[in-house]
Amino acid sequence: MSTVSAAPAAEPSASPQEAPRTYQVRTYGCQMNVHDSERLSGLLEQAGLVPAAADAAPGAADVVVLNTCAVRENADNKLYGNLGHLAPLKVTRPGMQIAVGGCLAQKDRGEILRRAPWVDVVFGTHNVGSLPTLLERARHNGDAQLEILESLEVFPSSLPAKRESTYASWVSISVGCNNTCTFCIVPSLRGKEQDRRPGDILAEVQMLVDDGVLEVTLLGQNVNSYGVQFGDRQAFGKLLRSCGDIDGLERVRFTSPHPKDFTPDVIAAMAETPNVCHQLHMPLQSGSDRVLKAMRRSYRSGRYLGILDEVRAAMPDAAITTDIIVGFPGETEEDFQATLDVVRESRFSGAFTFQYSPRPGTPAAALPDQVPAEVVKERYLRLAELVQASSLAGNQALVGSTVEVLVAAGEGRKDEATQRMSGRARDGRLVHFRPTGAVDRTVRPGDVLQVRIDQAAPHHLVADGPVLTHRRTRAGDRFEAGTRTTTPGVGLGLPGFGRPAPAQPASACAVG
Repeated sequence: MSTVSAAPAAEPSASPQEAPRTYQVRTYGCQMNVHDSERLSGLLEQAGLVPAAADAAPGAADVVVLNTCAVRENADNKLYGNLGHLAPLKVTRPGMQIAVGGCLAQKDRGEILRRAPWVDVVFGTHNVGSLPTLLERARHNGDAQLEILESLEVFPSSLPAKRESTYASWVSISVGCNNTCTFCIVPSLRGKEQDRRPGDILAEVQMLVDDGVLEVTLLGQNVNSYGVQFGDRQAFGKLLRSCGDIDGLERVRFTSPHPKDFTPDVIAAMAETPNVCHQLHMPLQSGSDRVLKAMRRSYRSGRYLGILDEVRAAMPDAAITTDIIVGFPGETEEDFQATLDVVRESRFSGAFTFQYSPRPGTPAAALPDQVPAEVVKERYLRLAELVQASSLAGNQALVGSTVEVLVAAGEGRKDEATQRMSGRARDGRLVHFRPTGAVDRTVRPGDVLQVRIDQAAPHHLVADGPVLTHRRTRAGDRFEAGTRTTTPGVGLGLPGFGRPAPAQPASACAVG
């Protein structure tokens, strides 16, 4: 840990008579970052801050936290651009504080304060729980606080969280990664994999369900390797089955699995546990065995396709999505054609496709034979066309069928113009529907309904007929009331499976 004198002195803390300070958390990157931001919000509210108004302009808060990503392209340019916009706001708002955390903070460390000396706090991925203390120390001392730890201080799930949704929540089962993919910087920023004990995970899930949450997504950099730390290679399949024992938990998803660790017991657990959704997001990255070897992906295309065959044999209705990188160093046209062949055979319902660009700090950045940008772009467009055709074919097969939809907020960008609402089917597909018929527009995010699909597009389904059934839920009640789910932290305990014991009171397990 180091402390750097850079930020201007802040005003003293507000007196009890003054209005509480406000905060904004701005998130960049993956689901891990989104979940970390929920923890940051929970910590700030535990420290007495309140969220800025939802329609407040960026920077219109007493504390602005930027939770950064180091993986996405131009992540550093985006960070410093945003910090540049905040600098003049800070001049006009005495006492305003700016904090930078996340993967880019872990990577760049003191560089952030060198380039943006108006920042008050820089913290890393291993000490999320330190933010309130660092902010107060910066206010008291009038100095910027830089604290980057090399290993996890406390497991993030032992911290309080303010959830973004009343109906669906992330639940972290592990942090870090033991893989060494040459294109990825995550292991060096998040550290080696550390697994939560099953009882802690299930206790957190139970707390969420008790608060009305209907859906959880189990989150890890590699969920299939869950259990390696405490010596149970089948722990993830057991965890899925244990989630099936929790009354009121209607949907269980997980992300992301790694093909090298995917085992038959997980497929069986998915197929045999009623509340586990028949949805699988499994990164392919490349269909070329030569490129997979260069990426240090410990599987080959035949193994990948074999897993998909096993999944579809057990769950014919499974929707399968993936990640693919185009233009990895040394990728030839023959390699790219191998990727197209695997995509055709896989019949993906969707894919996140990326044009490779070097990421500083990764082994791939130093590899020879970097593919010219114009070649990468041309291949990317061909791949996107094939993926779109595949997803459209899968969606068209559902026209005329009845699907269950968990209504969501903010999923449909055109909902207001089209007089529709949106939600997710059990297989993860996005469904736009008209809240008409007997429901007469009484549907709320968090409610569950059934609709008949009458149109299909590559990225969504449409149901413009009347809603067939509508079930009002406690999650919908909470959304309508404007309340957000807040959970205390769940500490580390002994391993175990089965139905969790009742959650302890917040005072017993919350960590400040």
